Amino acid sequence: MYLIAIAWLYVVVLMAVVEAASPHGSLLGAIFTLLLYGALPLGLLLFIAGTPARRRMRHRAEADAQQAPPPPPPSAP
Repeated sequence: MYLIAIAWLYVVVLMAVVEAASPHGSLLGAIFTLLLYGALPLGLLLFIAGTPARRRMRHRAEADAQQAPPPPPPSAP
Protein backbone atom coordinates (compact mmCIF):
# COMPACT_ATOMS: atom_id res chain seq x y z
CA MET A 1 0.00 0.00 0.00
CA TYR A 2 2.91 2.33 0.69
CA LEU A 3 4.13 1.78 -2.85
CA ILE A 4 0.87 3.22 -4.18
CA ALA A 5 1.15 6.17 -1.80
CA ILE A 6 4.72 6.89 -2.90
CA ALA A 7 3.74 6.65 -6.57
CA TRP A 8 0.79 9.00 -6.06
CA LEU A 9 3.01 11.52 -4.27
CA TYR A 10 5.47 11.30 -7.16
CA VAL A 11 2.72 12.12 -9.65
CA VAL A 12 1.41 15.00 -7.53
CA VAL A 13 4.88 16.48 -7.04
CA LEU A 14 5.39 16.41 -10.80
CA MET A 15 2.00 18.09 -11.27
CA ALA A 16 3.05 20.79 -8.80
CA VAL A 17 6.38 21.31 -10.56
CA VAL A 18 4.63 21.69 -13.90
CA GLU A 19 2.16 24.13 -12.34
CA ALA A 20 5.00 26.23 -10.90
CA ALA A 21 7.07 26.14 -14.10
CA SER A 22 4.18 26.90 -16.45
CA PRO A 23 4.01 30.44 -17.83
CA HIS A 24 0.36 30.65 -16.76
CA GLY A 25 0.92 28.86 -13.46
CA SER A 26 2.03 30.15 -10.11
CA LEU A 27 3.82 28.98 -7.00
CA LEU A 28 0.61 29.36 -5.01
CA GLY A 29 -1.17 27.12 -7.51
CA ALA A 30 1.59 24.55 -7.14
CA ILE A 31 1.23 24.60 -3.35
CA PHE A 32 -2.53 24.14 -3.60
CA THR A 33 -2.02 21.33 -6.09
CA LEU A 34 0.37 19.63 -3.72
CA LEU A 35 -1.99 19.99 -0.76
CA LEU A 36 -5.36 19.38 -2.39
CA TYR A 37 -4.33 16.60 -4.79
CA GLY A 38 -1.62 15.03 -2.67
CA ALA A 39 -1.42 15.52 1.07
CA LEU A 40 -5.08 15.68 2.06
CA PRO A 41 -6.45 12.79 -0.04
CA LEU A 42 -3.43 10.61 0.70
CA GLY A 43 -3.65 11.30 4.42
CA LEU A 44 -7.34 10.41 4.41
CA LEU A 45 -6.70 7.24 2.41
CA LEU A 46 -3.90 6.08 4.71
CA PHE A 47 -6.01 6.85 7.78
CA ILE A 48 -8.98 4.85 6.48
CA ALA A 49 -6.82 1.99 5.23
CA GLY A 50 -4.94 1.83 8.54
CA THR A 51 -8.10 1.57 10.67
CA PRO A 52 -8.21 -2.27 10.76
CA ALA A 53 -4.57 -2.45 11.85
CA ARG A 54 -5.13 0.12 14.62
CA ARG A 55 -8.22 -1.82 15.76
CA ARG A 56 -6.24 -5.10 15.86
CA MET A 57 -3.45 -3.47 17.89
CA ARG A 58 -5.94 -1.98 20.34
CA HIS A 59 -7.71 -5.33 20.83
CA ARG A 60 -4.36 -7.11 21.23
CA ALA A 61 -3.23 -4.56 23.84
CA GLU A 62 -6.52 -4.93 25.74
CA ALA A 63 -6.22 -8.73 25.66
CA ASP A 64 -2.61 -8.57 26.87
CA ALA A 65 -3.62 -6.22 29.68
CA GLN A 66 -6.34 -8.61 30.83
CA GLN A 67 -4.09 -11.68 30.71
CA ALA A 68 -1.06 -10.10 32.36
CA PRO A 69 -0.77 -10.67 36.12
CA PRO A 70 -1.02 -7.54 38.23
CA PRO A 71 2.33 -6.00 39.18
CA PRO A 72 3.61 -6.88 42.67
CA PRO A 73 2.96 -4.26 45.35
CA PRO A 74 5.93 -2.07 46.21
CA SER A 75 7.86 -3.25 49.24
CA ALA A 76 7.86 -1.04 52.30
CA PRO A 77 11.28 0.21 53.49
